[in-house]
Amino acid sequence: MKKLFAEFFGTYWLVFGGCGSAIFAAGYPELGIGFAGVALAFGLTVLTMAYAVGHISGGHFNPAVSFGLWAGGRFPAKDLIPYIIAQCIGAIAAAGTLYIIASEKAGFIIDNTKAGAFASNGFGAFSPDGYSLQAAFIAEFVLTLFFLLIILGSTDRCANTNFCGIAIGLALTLIHLISIPITNTSVNPARSLSQAIFAGGQPLSQVWLFWAAPILGAVAGGFIYKTLLQKTEEEQTN
Repeated sequence: MKKLFAEFFGTYWLVFGGCGSAIFAAGYPELGIGFAGVALAFGLTVLTMAYAVGHISGGHFNPAVSFGLWAGGRFPAKDLIPYIIAQCIGAIAAAGTLYIIASEKAGFIIDNTKAGAFASNGFGAFSPDGYSLQAAFIAEFVLTLFFLLIILGSTDRCANTNFCGIAIGLALTLIHLISIPITNTSVNPARSLSQAIFAGGQPLSQVWLFWAAPILGAVAGGFIYKTLLQKTEEEQTN
């Protein structure tokens, strides 16, 4: 249960900090943090929670990461569903907290006819810069694949794992810097689901892509690292 609580709180912090920065701070008049600030916020949430609870649960905070670690031989299949449930509950709880805070401001409304409503993800008319379904799928697939390569490489027994949290946090920052204009950046199905539930409408109907592409990309990344990059026991002893 401690592992599941760690995944709950880690994913809660990721959504609250990352999506919260997009909802409250990105466009604040004159002092807004913009795309770069939101990207950094997402990276900092993972970095801080990786050191806070990563030693308890492995610090996934993301269903795609759990699938990728399974594909890479680092995570048992029997734990996939419990982890994903804990991650989704944590993400939805964070989105609910954000909604309560936001709704206390006069005039608050979620306009789900526009891209990025309540920090949701989307493609086509719901992509921040109008990118197609195909472009969104490719971006989410490739970015999640490389995210898993970075996670698996930086946490490998042959690596200096003392700094793995920094590498992973900076990787997520870079991923957001690349793809906020494309999909508003997912690479995390729980994060996408939580915001889409509150946004409703088209963002909710498009959330399938932000489960399929990140999970497929993560699984591909896991298999690539395991089969092409990971040292064998014989190589490790030489």
